Amino acid sequence: MKIFLVPIIFLVAATIQSMATAIKSSSLFPALLCFLRVLDGLVTADRASAGSPPALPLLFNVRSTAAAMGLEMEGMAAAIGVSVPVLRFLLCFAATIPVSALWRLVPGGPLGRHLYAGISGMLLSYLSFGFSSNLHFLVPMALGYASMLLFRRHCGIITFFAGFGYLIGCHVYYMSGDAWKEGGIDATGALMVLVLKVISCAINYNDGLLKEEGLSQAQKKNRLPRCPSLIEYFGYCLCCGSHFAGPVYEVKDYLEWTEQKGIWDPKNGSLPSPTVATLRALVQTAICMGLYLYLVPFYPLSRFSEPVYLEWGFWQRLRYQYMSGFTARWKYYFIWSISEASIIISGFGFSGWSSSSPSKPLWDRAKNVDILGVELATSAVELPLVWNIQVSTWLRHYVYERLIQKGKKPGFFQLLATQTVSAVWHGLYPGYIIFFVQSALMIAGSKVLYRWQQVVAHKNIILTKMLTLINLAYTMLVLNYSCIGFMVLSMHETLAAYRSVYFIGTIVPIVFLILGNVIKPAKPVKPKVQKGE
Repeated sequence: MKIFLVPIIFLVAATIQSMATAIKSSSLFPALLCFLRVLDGLVTADRASAGSPPALPLLFNVRSTAAAMGLEMEGMAAAIGVSVPVLRFLLCFAATIPVSALWRLVPGGPLGRHLYAGISGMLLSYLSFGFSSNLHFLVPMALGYASMLLFRRHCGIITFFAGFGYLIGCHVYYMSGDAWKEGGIDATGALMVLVLKVISCAINYNDGLLKEEGLSQAQKKNRLPRCPSLIEYFGYCLCCGSHFAGPVYEVKDYLEWTEQKGIWDPKNGSLPSPTVATLRALVQTAICMGLYLYLVPFYPLSRFSEPVYLEWGFWQRLRYQYMSGFTARWKYYFIWSISEASIIISGFGFSGWSSSSPSKPLWDRAKNVDILGVELATSAVELPLVWNIQVSTWLRHYVYERLIQKGKKPGFFQLLATQTVSAVWHGLYPGYIIFFVQSALMIAGSKVLYRWQQVVAHKNIILTKMLTLINLAYTMLVLNYSCIGFMVLSMHETLAAYRSVYFIGTIVPIVFLILGNVIKPAKPVKPKVQKGE
C-alpha cells in the first residue's frame, strides 16, 4: 500500500503552483492581504520619516544610527558576499549572544527577566527587519493568547490552524523563498519559529485539562495547569531574539528557567559555568562560516540551469548534486551554532548532568544539529534526530504522535503527514513539498534496510557491515538528491535536476519499498519465559 502513495510526490508538487494563486484570489484572504499591505506600508513610512519626529523616538534613533552606517555596511556586505539586509540580520543575530549573556544580570526577579527577554527580542527584531516585523509577530501571539483565554478546551487546534493560516498568508504575500534565494531576507523566517512556539504553548495549556493516564511522557512533562501571564507569554515568545532562528523550546522550561526552578533552582547546588560550552559553540560557528564561504563559490545553485551542467556525464552531475547539498548545509550549521551559543550563555541551554562519574554538565537544550551525525548518518531514520533537532522534536510531539490512534502503530501516513506539515511551514513552494515527500520516501526505504540489518545482526558480520555501508550510501545519495528541491524551490528546476540523474533518488527508495514487501524479514523470536521465573 505504501507504493500507491508515491505519486503524491508529483501530484502535490504539480498542484502547489495553482494553490498559491488560488489563495491569492480566494474570498477568504483579501482582508489578510490588505492587512499585510498596511503593515508593509507602515515600515515604509517609518523609514521615510527621517525629516519628522517619529512615533517611537528611541527605536527611530537607533535605526537612524544604523542607517548612518550604510556605507560601511555596504563595504562589509560586499566583502563577505551578502546583501546589506542579510548583513544587518547577521549583526543583530550575533548580538543575541551578548544580549542573552546580560539576561543573567537583570535585576527585579522573574518580572524583570520576563520584561528584558521580551523587550530585547522586540528591539532586535526592529533593528533587523523594521517596525512591521513586530506587528507581524503580534498577530499569532495575540491569536494564541486569546484562544487560551476564551476557548481553553479547543485552544490548541484553534491556534494551530490560525497560526499556520497567518504564516501561509505571509509566505504567499511576501514569497520569501525567492528573496532568500536571491540573497535577501525578511521577517518570515523568524515568524516561522514564533508560530511553533505559540502553537505548542496553546496545545500544552489545552493538555492541562486532560487526565495524565492517557497522556504521553512529553505531554505529561510539558502540560500547563495555568495560563501564562501576559508578561510571561511576551518574554517566552521573543526571548532575547531566540525567535530569529530558534531553537524552539517549551514554555514550561522557559518559566522554570526564568523563575529559577527545577534544574535551575539554586537549592540544587550552584549552576555550572556556560563559558566553555559557549566558546565551543563559537568555534564551531567560525568553522562553519569559513567552510561555507570557501565552498559556495565552487558550487553555486545557478549551475543547475547552466548549459555546462547538462554537458557533464551522469557521475559528474551526481557528484555536483552531492557537493551542492553538502555546501548548503554549512550555512544552516553556522546559523544554528550562533543560536546555540546565545542560549547556552544565558544559562537556559543547561539541561542537567550526565550519568558519568564524575558527572558533567549537559548543554544540549539549544542543540539544533549534530554535524557529524548528519554527514555520517548510517540511516535516514537518524536524520530527524540530528538535523534541525528542536523543530523535529516539535513535529514529533505535536503532529506525528498526535496522529497515532490508540492501540495502533504509526505508519507511512503519520510520517507523510508530518513531512507535509513541515513543508507547508517552510512555504508554499513546490520544491519544499517535493523535498519533504521525498524525505518520507527516503526514511521509509531506510527502514527496510534497517529491518534487514536486524535479521542478519550477530549472524553474519560481513553481511551486516555491507548493509550498513549500503544504508550510509543510500542516505547520502537520496538526501543530497532530494535537497535540491529545498534549495532551488521551483518545480521546473527541481524536476530538471532530478531528470538529469534519471530520478535515481526517487527510484531507489521505491525499489527498496517494493523489495521490503517481497522479502519480508522474519520477526525475531522472543525467548520463552519458564514458569516460575
